[in-house]
Amino acid sequence: MSKIDIKVEEKYEGTKIREYLKYDHNLSSRFIKNASCDGRIKVNSKVVKMNYILRSGDMIEIELNKDEEQDIEPQNIPLDIIYEDSDILVVNKPPYMVVHPTKSHLNGTLANGLLYHFKSNGENCIVRLVSRLDMNTSGLIIIAKNQFSHMALSRDMQKEDFKKYYLAVTHGVLKDKNGTIDLPIYRPGEGSIKRIVDDRGQRSITHYKTLKSFKAGELLELELETGRTHQIRVHLSHIGHPIYGDSLYGVEGDEKLIERQALHAYKLEFPHPRTGENMVMQCELPEDIKSLIEKL
Repeated sequence: MSKIDIKVEEKYEGTKIREYLKYDHNLSSRFIKNASCDGRIKVNSKVVKMNYILRSGDMIEIELNKDEEQDIEPQNIPLDIIYEDSDILVVNKPPYMVVHPTKSHLNGTLANGLLYHFKSNGENCIVRLVSRLDMNTSGLIIIAKNQFSHMALSRDMQKEDFKKYYLAVTHGVLKDKNGTIDLPIYRPGEGSIKRIVDDRGQRSITHYKTLKSFKAGELLELELETGRTHQIRVHLSHIGHPIYGDSLYGVEGDEKLIERQALHAYKLEFPHPRTGENMVMQCELPEDIKSLIEKL
């Protein structure tokens, strides 16, 4: 479905279409403005201005597709697609893959592969990332396939029914097997990649639960209540249980066991941007983390 169809109920008669779409259908002002300027909002099959006064029974049609381009080279890169429909795509990103092109990684990124996938299927989509992962973190990423779904998902990420779960293998044995880490995270300098726990930072909340214990570590399930850069890695390192293989926040010598941080975004729960249906996506641990657990 490349459009949204809405029949105006009697109680909304006399309302301006701009206010109706914004407050009764939770569409952002930016989305409404862009769609209106492109002539993609119609009432009873005719393009209207946003001061149009609605009448009972009016049929509003919002076209979602628009001509868009992105300065990214499409590349035939295999993708592990967990779910896809006309609005969203959920992919299981492998470790060592950069999500979006940078000066040092112009090719071979997830975005390069996604653009090839869209073009191969005849879809006029650009890559709209709803969530991101570090290069060496594996797992689920949501991509919006149109401006509407990106707007809705970005809005809903702040709500309680949008949940992100991770699995991590950590050093040491935690005294409390379940708990919450509520510590502010701060970036000490503009040129710094590393984050620290510091009172000057933003409030950051990570919930954790122990799934398995080993002599030299544990397998944790973690749920993010906030989404700060490196949040899980910073929090676990700060409490003395860094993630195995974490070269930035961990300990030396882990490369003999695993070559990257043992962190995997394994589960997502979120409302579908169009239907509101609760979507639950899940993927297995990658082989390198499974191998690490066997070694431990």
